[in-house]
Amino acid sequence: MRVISSAEIEASITQRGMIEAMRNAFRSHTVAPLRHHHRVARPDRPDSDLLIMPAWTDFAAQGHSGRGYQGVKIVTVTPDNAKFSLPSVVGVYVLMSGETGIPLAMIDGRVLTLLRTSAASALASSYLARADASRLLVVGAGALAPYLIDAHAAVRPITEVLIWNRTPATARKLASAMKLDGIRISATDDLEGAVRGAHIISCATMSETPVVKGAWIEPGAHIDLVGGYRPGMRETDDDTIRKARIFVDTREGVLAEAGDIMQPVEAGVLNVEDIAADLFELTRGEKSGRRFHDQVTLFKSVGSAIEDLAGAIHIFAQL
Repeated sequence: MRVISSAEIEASITQRGMIEAMRNAFRSHTVAPLRHHHRVARPDRPDSDLLIMPAWTDFAAQGHSGRGYQGVKIVTVTPDNAKFSLPSVVGVYVLMSGETGIPLAMIDGRVLTLLRTSAASALASSYLARADASRLLVVGAGALAPYLIDAHAAVRPITEVLIWNRTPATARKLASAMKLDGIRISATDDLEGAVRGAHIISCATMSETPVVKGAWIEPGAHIDLVGGYRPGMRETDDDTIRKARIFVDTREGVLAEAGDIMQPVEAGVLNVEDIAADLFELTRGEKSGRRFHDQVTLFKSVGSAIEDLAGAIHIFAQL
């Protein structure tokens, strides 16, 4: 069994390659049960989460007996880790043969998660953001933020990036550290102004109260929500939901875990039937994405084991 480190992944895997791996995965047939989500009570820190995410090739649906794969990701999410200069999300992915179950590789789960999460956001943007979208706002300056910038820039002609964070110094530090050809990256303290001027607004926070207000969102904007993964988390308000056409990564996942969708549904602000499409339908051409230039679109993801398996297979094949 191979052991694939974060350094190997970072040195060899591109965002464009990962995005296409995600596109192919949602077009193909994979079995991915809803992830096991366990709260771990800690007396010394806020509650953390243990996530177990299995997936495997659906041979019956694909109608052949090819190689196939199965795998499982085990990750912990400990938001308080940042205080100790440790990553909030850590874990491993075990990739196995779909035929024999023999382990093929153990892959760093932290970088896999960062790459597949940002790739899924960019995949959605390829259908939902305006083709001429050039101004990106990233809300939150944690570990995922640089990956989101790189991923969105891979599918849209981004020339300007603003980063906002509750701790302004953190946003400034990230803006100074990131260098991408042809893209100006800077920090901002003016969240409302940044939202009003953005073509794509990508939120990667663990906020339990709305950060982005619908009143600030201009016609034609695309909102990408990736931070909240619990029913009690919320990155945007009800006005945003009312203003936007809603898309999700998987209906099953967001209706079980995503506060940005669950709370508006429970309040009667959003009907489940009004979710326009998921990534299966978008990638297969079964549903349309953006319909007109000034339409506001919103994509909510909580992550799917389909993405983890696709990312792990892609990494294994490339390395």
